[in-house]
Amino acid sequence: MKKREDKRKEVESLRAELERTEHLFVAGFEKLKVDEDFELRKAVRAAGARYRVIKNNLAEKASQGTRAEDLLKDLAGMTSLAYTQQDPVALAKALTAYAKNNPSFTFKAGMVEGRAIDIRTIQELAALPSREEMFSKLLFLIQAPAQRLASALGGVARQLAVVVDQGCKENKFTA
Repeated sequence: MKKREDKRKEVESLRAELERTEHLFVAGFEKLKVDEDFELRKAVRAAGARYRVIKNNLAEKASQGTRAEDLLKDLAGMTSLAYTQQDPVALAKALTAYAKNNPSFTFKAGMVEGRAIDIRTIQELAALPSREEMFSKLLFLIQAPAQRLASALGGVARQLAVVVDQGCKENKFTA
């Protein structure tokens, strides 16, 4: 059994992390095997996030006064937290993919950019393209008009060269 001092340190540590966290997913799991837990932690780390299994009462105490307070109130069952300050889409994708293969892993709640979201929204978030994909699409959209303009200007120059070449062949430019 943990000592009171250890629990206090754990609550303070979690509170500090929750105060900095913009994106948080609260999940439940039952009968998760060690190798399944290892795969989950590996997927969460690959998404640039942290994963933590926590007692419900400690999570509730740690969340008091933070944006996650409403999410971590009155939890039941085994609870884990996955959180990041980076890309919430990558984390949602990793957790959703893991949940498809492991039905014992379920979502309880979520928070994105400091706002609570429901379970359906977590799944919609996971369906979004990644940050890199969105940047590449945006760059393509920005670059496409410039490419079209360059092609059009190149076409005019090409046509002018063809006309001049034909004129020279037919001796149309004699003085």
